[in-house]
Amino acid sequence: MHSEPGGAPHPLTVRPLGLLDYQQAWQSMRRMTDTRGPETADELWLVQHPPVFTLGQAARLEHLLAPGDIPVVQTDRGGQVTYHGPGQVIAYLLLDLRRAGLGVRQVVNRLEGAVIGLLAEIGIDAAARADAPGVYVGGAKIASVGLRVRRGCSYHGIALNVDMDLEPFRRINPCGHAGLVVTQIRDLRPDHDVETAGQRLAEHVQRQFTQDLRRRPDRTGTGPAERSP
Repeated sequence: MHSEPGGAPHPLTVRPLGLLDYQQAWQSMRRMTDTRGPETADELWLVQHPPVFTLGQAARLEHLLAPGDIPVVQTDRGGQVTYHGPGQVIAYLLLDLRRAGLGVRQVVNRLEGAVIGLLAEIGIDAAARADAPGVYVGGAKIASVGLRVRRGCSYHGIALNVDMDLEPFRRINPCGHAGLVVTQIRDLRPDHDVETAGQRLAEHVQRQFTQDLRRRPDRTGTGPAERSP
């Protein structure tokens, strides 16, 4: 998403990438962030990953309880440990924050708002929490969010549990919270599939990031690793 002076923001370029190795996706995001210029279009990548645990920059190994045969990757997003696997839709946001006039907190709020909006339209009441980033249905976490900012641009994004095997979450303290319950769309609305959820999530992210952005930007927390799973 970008905007000309006095103009409306341009839509994000959405790239549905399917099932993609985590390391490949991560390095591709870093490469785009390092090589993009002032006119590079902002992008939204929709992916799923083969099973993997990822450790954020603040991760403590005691939260990785029993990974077993699932690979563990130390990554550069903020925060603690989380799990990615097939059936989870991940929206990676490659956004020029300076050009958009947004701070990291605003970006996180809008990503959470996109998931909350998607869930609301299928009859699931969800909310964000100030004390623990992500999206929750009751006390159960249904989406994790984590960002990295380099050169004024974001990558990583938000992961929504749709129709996946939740067992690996029991091998960790999700996002560093012992005993945190994790849920997914399938357990609440069995008739919703991963592909449709991904399409609708992209639409809601587009909506969040094509709002009128000509307000004073929130520059809070533009360090190297921000809110996280």
